[in-house]
Amino acid sequence: MAAPVGEMVWVPILEEGVFRFDASGDARSAAGPSLSFVEPRRREEPREGGDRPAVVPACEVVGNVQKVVIKLPSGTSFYGTGEASGPLERTGKRVFTWNTDAWGFGPGTTSLYQSHPWVLAVLPDGKAFGVLADTTRRCEIDLRQECTIKFSAPSAYPIINFGPYNSPAEVTMSLSHAIGTVAMPPKWSLGYHQCRWSYDSSEKVRKVVRTFREKGIPCDVIWMDIDYMDGFRCFTFDGNRFPDPKSMADDLHSIGCKSIWMLDPGIKKEKGYFVYESGSETDVWIKKADGSPFIGEVWPGDCVFPDFTCERTRTWWASLVRDFVSNGVDGIWNDMNEPAVFKTTTKTMPESNIHRGDADIGGVQNHSYYHNVYGMLMARSTYEGMAMSSTDKRPFVLTRAGFIGSQRYAATWTGDNLSNWEHMHMSLPMVLQLGLSGQPLSGPDIGGFAGNATPKLFGRWMGVGALFPFSRGHSETGSIDHEPWSFGEECEEVCRLALLRRYRLLPHIYTLFYLSHKKGAPVAAPLFFADSQDPELRKIETSFLLGPLLICASTSPDKGAHECAHKLPKGVWSRFDFGDSHPDLPVMYLQGGAILPVGLPIKHVGEASLEDDLTLIVSLDENGKAEGVLFEDAGDGYGFTQGNYLLTYYVAQVHSSVVSVKVLKTEGSWNRPKRNLNISILLGGGAMGFNDFL
Repeated sequence: MAAPVGEMVWVPILEEGVFRFDASGDARSAAGPSLSFVEPRRREEPREGGDRPAVVPACEVVGNVQKVVIKLPSGTSFYGTGEASGPLERTGKRVFTWNTDAWGFGPGTTSLYQSHPWVLAVLPDGKAFGVLADTTRRCEIDLRQECTIKFSAPSAYPIINFGPYNSPAEVTMSLSHAIGTVAMPPKWSLGYHQCRWSYDSSEKVRKVVRTFREKGIPCDVIWMDIDYMDGFRCFTFDGNRFPDPKSMADDLHSIGCKSIWMLDPGIKKEKGYFVYESGSETDVWIKKADGSPFIGEVWPGDCVFPDFTCERTRTWWASLVRDFVSNGVDGIWNDMNEPAVFKTTTKTMPESNIHRGDADIGGVQNHSYYHNVYGMLMARSTYEGMAMSSTDKRPFVLTRAGFIGSQRYAATWTGDNLSNWEHMHMSLPMVLQLGLSGQPLSGPDIGGFAGNATPKLFGRWMGVGALFPFSRGHSETGSIDHEPWSFGEECEEVCRLALLRRYRLLPHIYTLFYLSHKKGAPVAAPLFFADSQDPELRKIETSFLLGPLLICASTSPDKGAHECAHKLPKGVWSRFDFGDSHPDLPVMYLQGGAILPVGLPIKHVGEASLEDDLTLIVSLDENGKAEGVLFEDAGDGYGFTQGNYLLTYYVAQVHSSVVSVKVLKTEGSWNRPKRNLNISILLGGGAMGFNDFL
C-alpha cells in the first residue's frame, strides 16, 4: 500500500530558518529519538517565530518505506553525504548510509565506514540550504536527478531543513547548533602522527621515534595497531614485545612524543580473560534473537560484542578505558567498529540481533536500527573513559565508524585507502565532504594504506596531507616501510619541508579548531566558501581553504602544483611560502584582508614556548586593510572553558605607505606573553616586507 504523495507537515525548531518536517502527525509521534542532535529534545520542541519554510519536501509512504523528495532551482550544486568517495560535487551520485568495512574502496563505492544522511545544497545565487534525514537506519540518498534530493528509509523519520541562508558557512554553523561541534582537540593531536600495522615491539617504536628526532622531521605521535595486544585481546599487552608499556610511554614522553593504542569492539570469548568475564557478569553483550550472546569471528577468533546502546555497557567500557589509560596511554583508536565481522557476506552482524538500548535513544531494537550509530556510541564510551581518567587532559579518540554528530567524541580518518594517485586525489574531496557534514577533524592514511607508495606519490601526498586537519601516515602489514625517510633523500626532504610548514602554521590551525569548536565552522573548506556565487569554484577539488589561507595542490603525477593553473576566487590573493617552495609541495596564497599568525619551525608541539617569536603575515585588501585572530591557551585541559586563554584580534591598515598593525581587542584572562612580534607584509608578486616590533 502506498500513501498518496503530499507535502510534509512542518514545525519551526531550534532557530530561525530551521524546520522539522514529518509525513503526518502520526508519523511525527512514531519517529524514534534523535541520536544526531546534541540535545535531542530540541528536535521535539517547537520554537516561536513567524518565519515559514522556503522549501517544503514532498513525501510518499510505500509499505514501511518513507520516500522524501526535495526539488531545488536549476543550477543548484550538491555536497555533503559525509564520508563519500568520488567527486566533491555530488550531482549524479547515490549513496546508502550503512557503515561498512570497505577495504580498498573506489570512487563508486556507495557505502563506506560512516553515515551522514545530510546534503548541503548551494543554490544558483550563492545562498545555501541544508537537509538532514534524521534516521539511524539504512538510508538511500539519491542525487542522480539534477537539482533534486531524494531520501528513502524504513519507518517514520523527520526531515530537518536548515535555511536557505546567505552562505554555506552559515548552514554548517546552523547544523552545528543541532548536532554539536567538534570536541576541542589537545594541541599535540594537531601535530604529525606516524602509524603502521604494526610497529611490533616497544624497541621498534622507540627506534622510529628516535629516527624522527635524529633526522629533524617533526612528529608528535606514534600509534600501536593490534599487534601490541596479547593474542588480539583488548586491554592487554604482549608480555614479550611490549613488556612494560608504561616505561615505553615515559621514554616517549621524555622526547616529546605521545602514543595512541587501538581498541576494537570484538572481545575474545574466552573463560578467564578478565574483559570477557566482567562483561558476561555485567550482561553487556549484544544478543541474538533467541536471547543468547551473538558470537562472531574477528582478529582474536570467536568474539562477543559490547552493546553500547546501553548505559550499563558504556559505563563498563569507560571504566576499562580509564584503567587502561594508566599505562601511559595518550589516546585511543577505535577500529573495526562498524562493527566488522569476518566470514560473513554482509561483513557485519545479523540485522536480527537485539540491542537493549536505553529508552531515551530508542529502547530495545534490532541491529538494523542501531547499526549506523554503533561506532559513534563506542567512541562516546571511549571518550568518556578517557575523560574519567584525567580531568586535566582532553581525550583524543580516533574512530573508523561514525554517524552524523560523532565529531563530539572523536576524530576520524577516511579508511583503508590505496597507495595510488587516484586515492591521493580522492583524499581531498573526502576530507572536505566530512567537514561539510559536521566532522572537521579528519584526514586520510597519507601515502595510502594498501599497496606500496612510490617516492613521488608519497612526497606529493605528504605535501598536501601535512595541511589536512588530521595528519597521519599509515600503511598495512606486508607493505614496504612508509616512514618519511623510507623513499630516499629527496622524498625525505619533501616530507621534512611539508611537516615543518604544518608546524609553522599550527598557531593558525589551532585557532581554526577553536573557532570550529565554538561556532561550528569547517577547518578545511572547499574553495567555493570564498565566493559561493561563482559557479566556476564549485567543482574544484585540488584546492581548499584553511580560513583565509588557500592551499593549491597537484594530484597529477607529472605536474607540480607550481605548474598547474589554479583558479582563484575574486579579490586579492597573495602567494607566499616560508622559503620552502618545492615542486611536490602545494602553493599557498593568503586572502587579501587577512592576517595569518605563524610560529617557529618546531619538531613537536611540546618544544614550543609562549615566549617564542610570533610572526603575523599580512595580506592587505583593496582598501589597504586586514584583520586576523589568534587563540592561545595551555594546549590541553579545560582551563579555556574557565577563561584561561588569550584570543587576540589583530588589525592592519595602510596610511601614507606605512602599514600599522595593532591589537583591536582581546578575550580571556591570560596576559600577553613577552615575545618578539615579527610583521611580514605580503606585497605584489609574493615579495615580503619585514618589520620587527617588540
